[in-house]
Amino acid sequence: MDQFIEIIKYIVLGIIQGITEIFPISSSGHVTLFSHLFKMDMSNFQTFLMITNAGSFLALLFFFRRDVGQLIKGTYCYLIRKDETAKEDFIYVLKLIIAVIPLGIFGLLIKEYLPNDLLSVGFALLITSGLLFYVYKQRDIQWKNDITWRNALIIGAFQMFAIFPGISRSGITISGGLTQKIELKKVLRFSFLSYILISVPVTLLGFYDALHAHESIHFLGYSLAFIMSFVFSLLAVRFLYNYVKVKNLIYFSVYCVIVGLLSITLHILVL
Repeated sequence: MDQFIEIIKYIVLGIIQGITEIFPISSSGHVTLFSHLFKMDMSNFQTFLMITNAGSFLALLFFFRRDVGQLIKGTYCYLIRKDETAKEDFIYVLKLIIAVIPLGIFGLLIKEYLPNDLLSVGFALLITSGLLFYVYKQRDIQWKNDITWRNALIIGAFQMFAIFPGISRSGITISGGLTQKIELKKVLRFSFLSYILISVPVTLLGFYDALHAHESIHFLGYSLAFIMSFVFSLLAVRFLYNYVKVKNLIYFSVYCVIVGLLSITLHILVL
């Protein structure tokens, strides 16, 4: 019975990861919060996040498969076949690379030192809420059409801080784009495509860490969480991409305040 309950907990965490990775409300923050509530052993927390992130990565790769295919084809045609008509795709790929470099370097440098407690997650969620509220207040501005080199660099600088549990990667990337007056759907596309790009090495590293972990890993639980993360990430990105507008970000902002305060309160009560 205890084993069955433990599996259910992993399934729930996978569902939570899948939804919150896409919505701007922090997947790492929610996984931290619920793993504490469920009293689960998360000694391999970073490995668990990377495995479940792999599910979200595959879901996004499937959802944006045509975009990814076009960018790969365009880059190949421009570099190998010298097709000038494909230059725009190649430039877009370079902008994606620029946007993920800060996150990749920063993540490698400090991933072993990241906090994994309810207090830090709570305050990080409040920061996420503040960012979302700020861009919500800018909802009536005139949006730009294109993402420039400068935009890509600034988005990358914003995205770098998503390494901290409680700071939503999609939330801070959306904020970084919208503060530069880029249209929401263009920001979402750029955000999720950059996530796909950075997820390739992260996914490989996650599976490597899982195979070489010193502590025991619940392989069935991790596998089910991975599957749930894929399914619910796919459902969430379809909803977000088709229905969410800038004016709706206020609801995510309020939600992050509630969850952030809950996390801080639970930390105090545990003490």
